[in-house]
Amino acid sequence: MNAFTTRSRMLAAAAVLSTGLAAGPALAETTWDMPTPYPDNNFHTLNIQKFAEDVKEKTGGELVIKVHPAGSLIKHPEIKNSVRSGVVPVGEFLMSQAQNENPIFGIDSVPFLATDYAASAKLWDAAKPAVDEALQKQGLKVLYTVPWPPQGIYTKQPIDKMDDLKGMKFRAYNTATERVATLAGAVPTQVEVPDLPQAFATGRVDAMITSPSTGANSKAWDYVSHYYDTKAWLPRNIIVVSDKAWRRLDEKTQQAVIDAAAAAESRGLEMSKQETEEKTKVLADNGMTVAQPSDALKQGFADIGKTMTEEWAKTAGESGKAVLDTYRAAN
Repeated sequence: MNAFTTRSRMLAAAAVLSTGLAAGPALAETTWDMPTPYPDNNFHTLNIQKFAEDVKEKTGGELVIKVHPAGSLIKHPEIKNSVRSGVVPVGEFLMSQAQNENPIFGIDSVPFLATDYAASAKLWDAAKPAVDEALQKQGLKVLYTVPWPPQGIYTKQPIDKMDDLKGMKFRAYNTATERVATLAGAVPTQVEVPDLPQAFATGRVDAMITSPSTGANSKAWDYVSHYYDTKAWLPRNIIVVSDKAWRRLDEKTQQAVIDAAAAAESRGLEMSKQETEEKTKVLADNGMTVAQPSDALKQGFADIGKTMTEEWAKTAGESGKAVLDTYRAAN
């Protein structure tokens, strides 16, 4: 056997060994690409970056999560199905964006059902078993969730009653916001967060309902003038991993991810609360009119909330009824 042949066989053996290690559970560095919808400065993204750091530290570098923010790898509407189909192993998305698949995914975005952090936590506790079951059927595992700050209304001009919203092009990001817009007499228009400034500047939208966090991060004062603190609901972002990717990890690595996820959920809640206070102040400091809704607006939105809760309960069936019963019993 000449030297060339010997060297070739050694390289081939090394390649086989390397491939085997890479495919094995946590025996060598495993990298997970993680698409997220929001920019680097968004508190959800900052929390996920810390989650990724914790995972790397807790696993001794055996599992590395590479975060791809702002839809740079996969756009928001495709993230869930990309994890489900195995394009990526893990991802973050707004839970209610999937409610067209199953109404249970929209429980957090039923208007005026849970309007503060304590109520939001009780609602998630009531809904989590049903959400887990629905996602498990799709080959997905929940790692953690984090609520957004309570949602408010942004407009280009003052509004004092529901009629003021009629005919406005209203930004929608899920079926719940589409329904709110429709019931308010507005025209729902789907626009993703990175496209908000251009959408308002070009007249594609005139109003939106979203958190003070999104408003501040997208510099809403550049394109709208008023923010109404309606506290409509606290939608949740959910972080899921595919069962296939999860099963490739050994038990020690899985536990490290679970521990990091629990820390991220707790940390994310506190970040959300802080975000509410800080970002609402940012809106005001940059010249926006920050106000409480008038009594007429409150009543109008309360009526919309009652209608949408009844509609949700009908579409969600017995599973949805059980969630609502559990939630109401906890209050």
